[in-house]
Amino acid sequence: MQAKIAELKKSPKQNPPAAVYSYLYHGQVVYTISSNCCDQFNYLYDKDLNIICAPSGGFTGRGDGRCPDFAANATQEHLLWRDPR
Repeated sequence: MQAKIAELKKSPKQNPPAAVYSYLYHGQVVYTISSNCCDQFNYLYDKDLNIICAPSGGFTGRGDGRCPDFAANATQEHLLWRDPR
């Protein structure tokens, strides 16, 4: 995840600012990275940065529908990084 954060630091500032969170979901540590702007998915990644699903974002704000239980079952939310720019 540190490499992904380093990549975000080198990218132009997002609006709203990029944020990376970790969670415990179905027994594994997962991560969300906020999207660059409106109507885009906010993807959920596993420890190897493989996309699991998009629990939020998109036109409806409810993601891609592949992990509808994320909000109810994700615990231990922790902000890892937020772009301070």
